[in-house]
Amino acid sequence: MNILITNGRVIDPASGLDRQGDLAIADGKILSIGNTPSDFRAERTLDASGCIVAPGLVDLAARLREPGYEHEGMLDSEMAAAVAGGVTSLVCPPDTDPVLDESGLVEMLKFRAEKLQRARLFPLGAVTRGLAGEVLTEMVALTEAGCVGFSQADVPLTNTQVLQRALSYAATFGYTVWLRPQDRDLGKGVAASGALATRLGLAGVPVAAETIALFTIFELMKSTGARVHLCRLSSAAGVALVRAAKADGLPVTCDVSINSLHLTDADIGFFDSRARLNPPLRQQRDRDALSAALADGTIDVLVSDHTPVDADAKTLPFAESEPGATGLELLLPLALQWGERSGAGLARALAVVTSAPAALLEPAATAGVGRLMAGGVADLCVLDPAVEWQALPEALFSQGKHTPFADYPLKGRARVTVVGGRVVFER
Repeated sequence: MNILITNGRVIDPASGLDRQGDLAIADGKILSIGNTPSDFRAERTLDASGCIVAPGLVDLAARLREPGYEHEGMLDSEMAAAVAGGVTSLVCPPDTDPVLDESGLVEMLKFRAEKLQRARLFPLGAVTRGLAGEVLTEMVALTEAGCVGFSQADVPLTNTQVLQRALSYAATFGYTVWLRPQDRDLGKGVAASGALATRLGLAGVPVAAETIALFTIFELMKSTGARVHLCRLSSAAGVALVRAAKADGLPVTCDVSINSLHLTDADIGFFDSRARLNPPLRQQRDRDALSAALADGTIDVLVSDHTPVDADAKTLPFAESEPGATGLELLLPLALQWGERSGAGLARALAVVTSAPAALLEPAATAGVGRLMAGGVADLCVLDPAVEWQALPEALFSQGKHTPFADYPLKGRARVTVVGGRVVFER
């Protein structure tokens, strides 16, 4: 379908484009930005007056809960949540049931996602079979099936020798290993170590749980030459280590979640299980360091860390409740809010959820995902930066209705989402 989007403010963080103008789409690709060809005939025209036309968001951390956890989320509902939030591409970790450790499972998941015709799905394969931390998976076969990297999800890989072998294997073929830096034994608590956790009587997770894991990862990167993406950095000390590693030339990238970027352990309040998250919310100094690092590029990407949890698992006492929160529909407004409040600006706020994450996905980056350019794939969203709303349970498309931002004033929302030249969501 030929689509013409008129009167919008077109912003492409990757190229620095920021101009008022029209954008034409034909055959699933962007035909032109600004000067529409005289022979172009639109089958549909979208008026974007007062709105921003931006690349579709790319979320590197979204659990879709299928297969295996359909009581907490379905592929259908979570993909609907993605496009409602302006997310056109997403990466899912391998901790499904069964685990994504065989090529057939990956192919089936991708087939089901493609059949829904909503957002693009880029799965991560498991580093070890069953995420058990013992036997490496067949990374080559998983890559051929569609995996864009390899991860242990939130399951720590405690055997350092297995981790070294995994990094060596990945380095041989140029694959990226996605690791959540968390020591298994120190990371067994339910809240960040500190005065609040002590006062509430909650088992704490010290910053050392993150930094010890980071030291190990960086040393193994040096010996193997592997490329690593660090998932969900949470502390000021962790930021300092990543900054030093990048200065030393290590091929490392990292992300931070909307939860750690905006909230602190004080948001646990009186045992509010909506704030039971993994990694746990830390102190204000950590949040400030994460914000500054995202602004200066030490942290590359902002993610939703979308983890839908059903009501039964969230209505338990705080320490017994399941960690996680819905986030796909909140990534856009919280990115915009961070850009405004931190002084990083609109372009940087959009870059950390579009072009920066897309650059880490080789097949997506080469197709033009995460950016607006003539000839590139037409994945974009038309967003209203001024609309105000709240993430009330009934307002969410996700099957997971729990979020610590439920009472948070939000500003900015996707009005139209386009994937591959098709309008997949319209509000």
